[in-house]
Amino acid sequence: MGSHSFGGGTVTASSHPPPGIESVLESSPDALLVISEDGTIRLVNAATERMFGYTREELVGQDHRMLLAEGFRGGLHRLFFALRTGAVSEPDAESVIESGPTSATPGFPPIEAYGVRRDGTEFQGEAACSLMIPDTAGAPMSMAVAVRDTSHRLAADAGLREALSLLSATLESTADGILVVGGDGRIAGVNNQFVSMWGVPRELLATQDDEAVMGFVLDQLVDPAQFVEKITALYADPDAESHDVLDFRDGRTFERYSRPQKVADRVVGRVWSFRDVTPARVAQDLITRAMADLAEQAAQLKALAFQDPLTGLSNRQLFNDHLEAALRGPCGTAVDVLLLDLDDFKEVNDILGHHAGDQLLIEVGRRLRECVRPNDVVARLGGDEFVVLLVGSLDPGAVAERIVASLRVPLRIDGTMLRPSLSLGLASINEGAVDASELLRRADIAMYAAKAAGKNRYLRFHAEMMKSLVERTELEAGLRLAVDAGEIAVHYQPIVSTRRGVVVKVEALARWERDGSIVPPAQFIPAAERSGLIVEIGTEVLLKGCAELGPWLAADSARALAVNVSGVQLQHGDFAELLLAVARNTGVEPRQLVVEVTESVFFVDDCHVIQQLTALRNAGVRVALDDFGTGFSSLGRLQGLPVDTLKIDQSFTSMIRTGDEKLPILSCMIAMAHGLGLSVTAEGVETPAQADYLMKLDCDSLQGFLFSRPTAGPGLRSAIARSNDAFTALQGERVSGPR
Repeated sequence: MGSHSFGGGTVTASSHPPPGIESVLESSPDALLVISEDGTIRLVNAATERMFGYTREELVGQDHRMLLAEGFRGGLHRLFFALRTGAVSEPDAESVIESGPTSATPGFPPIEAYGVRRDGTEFQGEAACSLMIPDTAGAPMSMAVAVRDTSHRLAADAGLREALSLLSATLESTADGILVVGGDGRIAGVNNQFVSMWGVPRELLATQDDEAVMGFVLDQLVDPAQFVEKITALYADPDAESHDVLDFRDGRTFERYSRPQKVADRVVGRVWSFRDVTPARVAQDLITRAMADLAEQAAQLKALAFQDPLTGLSNRQLFNDHLEAALRGPCGTAVDVLLLDLDDFKEVNDILGHHAGDQLLIEVGRRLRECVRPNDVVARLGGDEFVVLLVGSLDPGAVAERIVASLRVPLRIDGTMLRPSLSLGLASINEGAVDASELLRRADIAMYAAKAAGKNRYLRFHAEMMKSLVERTELEAGLRLAVDAGEIAVHYQPIVSTRRGVVVKVEALARWERDGSIVPPAQFIPAAERSGLIVEIGTEVLLKGCAELGPWLAADSARALAVNVSGVQLQHGDFAELLLAVARNTGVEPRQLVVEVTESVFFVDDCHVIQQLTALRNAGVRVALDDFGTGFSSLGRLQGLPVDTLKIDQSFTSMIRTGDEKLPILSCMIAMAHGLGLSVTAEGVETPAQADYLMKLDCDSLQGFLFSRPTAGPGLRSAIARSNDAFTALQGERVSGPR
């Protein structure tokens, strides 16, 4: 700011500058003051009022030092004097103002000073000063002062320092080791984690010998050449990024990341980050090994699950799988099914005992295998029923004759000579049966025709053998009438908890009395599923079960009612809603209901099934997998299914005879089910030996004729009491031991 004159004469405190100059002063963003030789404020502009918080009237005539912070109040007065006498020059102006102010002579930079606002707060500012020479000789001189608030610069500097501090703290707190390399390829910086991870001595870094540091790093690596090769490739392509893994000689593993450091799209260096992933790698290796072991165990269990435990032949499920695969084979391939069962096998069991019957079944399985090719499938479907699958056979009739002939050869079991015979039905794909179930159905019809024809023979299916189909149709018609008439009854079978020692669960079972006798469920349930009547039957069982067992369930929250649910029911979109509505209307808690399903329902290509079961579980209903081991799944697949309880099929329980057997499949089933968080119920428990064996395997619940047969509602109380007494007696025998 240069020297100025406000026109002729002396400017007094009440004087005003000419209009043109006044407009300039008032529009200035800086505070402008005119100070007399004695330090009195003579003139201020609007910016001064805003900056210091005083009005113009409050400032004019006051000592200017009221606007300066302690330590700066004498500075302007001394500067005024020095400027007036011409004692200040640019080099020594700073010494004139104590605590920091410097000269503001024309062309000299502004001085720094601290001002004080009306509220007492201080702020940093810049002041530019110049003398005002009066037009009249001898008139008093004044000094013009321009003040600018610079406190915002401190905030910016503080923000920068804070940002740098945060950046430094971030680099030092990260778990990654950071190495920054400049554009010249030399190390520009590292964080403490890098030094710790690589173990680089501080004194080595202090030497700034990058080659020595690189040598120290390379000596630790399994493949130092690969490390160098990656670096070379990246510096050949400055814009490239990379991610790879470094293996150390001591067994550690680092992940290495690298990316270019850019400023305004120009590469100025490269940032390397290293992360110690050794624990994760070790954990992954352990998981991989564990999964491999589990897969091997699952494969072994699968083999057991698809094998008949008595004869070593394939079981029903494995046969079905092979049959489905054969029917999906090339068009024109011959597929033949030979279904057979032993004639009068029940008499062998009744007269000679089950041991002799088992020995006969084992021998039949061995002879069947000798009658077919190595790749042909021989399976035991259950009991004394066997099936053979021939694929690409040129003469299935000859195979059937060979099988019948082989069974005619007598054998001796426990000193008794037996002459077994069988009835065999043959059905072929070239007879128009292209569906697996239809092919088996026709073989079944032919087998019963062979029995009717005198047994000990085979017959090929033909259209006249449809009498059994007519009988099934009549069965379904009768079942429809029974459902409409409300003739489907509900019987209950108690289930004993091995931990509590009492009945805590009851299974509701549908029963049909026809012409004075009970129709076996194995006959009418399949017919109900085929016809769709199972939906109405299932609803009736659920309603009656909840209504009749409501008081028993209400007496103990740990009690539960189990109901069998067919896949047909689950495919109805409103099943879950229906079940919960029944529970609500009968006052039964959802958590006291157990839905029992067979594993086949999980393999139906219908998303509604899983959705229904999931909805029920979310509401508190438990899901039990019934007849496990006879269907599609293996233990390895249970983890992904919405299941709470595993029910071991009675065919596995029947493997226990004396209690001294080694049955790894049972122990594996129970142990792995528990490992998956599932409870286990064993079905078909008929002897104390079976119960004792299962309890030793920590089986959670037992169900079977040993405790009670299914009984109608009025007899349930007695059945539960008998079951509790039977378990108490069993416990007593276990404590006292054999006599």
